[in-house]
Amino acid sequence: MDFVRHLILVVHLCAFAALLGGLLGQAKATRKAIHTSTIWGARIVFLAGLALAGLVSADDSADVNNAKLGVKLLVALVVVGLLEARRRKGLSDALYWLVTGLVVANVCVAVLWR
Repeated sequence: MDFVRHLILVVHLCAFAALLGGLLGQAKATRKAIHTSTIWGARIVFLAGLALAGLVSADDSADVNNAKLGVKLLVALVVVGLLEARRRKGLSDALYWLVTGLVVANVCVAVLWR
């Protein structure tokens, strides 16, 4: 079971790299488009995070912080929703920085919330 959890974690981290890389690649663009890698990265981050939360919750010996998992999944869902809603039109500057800030905030929650 550890192998599956680690494999899903690798997928989660690779998808996060695609999401954040796609967003940061648009930082200087005047019209901030949503690339395929960005939207698929967001989708996979959410789904892999959901799978990881399920695996951790299923482990009886794990100490699960449900509040942290809830916050992370909610933020990821908001990011996916915003990107899906603006997929064809692109992002305004304010919305771009909001989405990028939410992605970075989600990483901070993962790392700093104990």
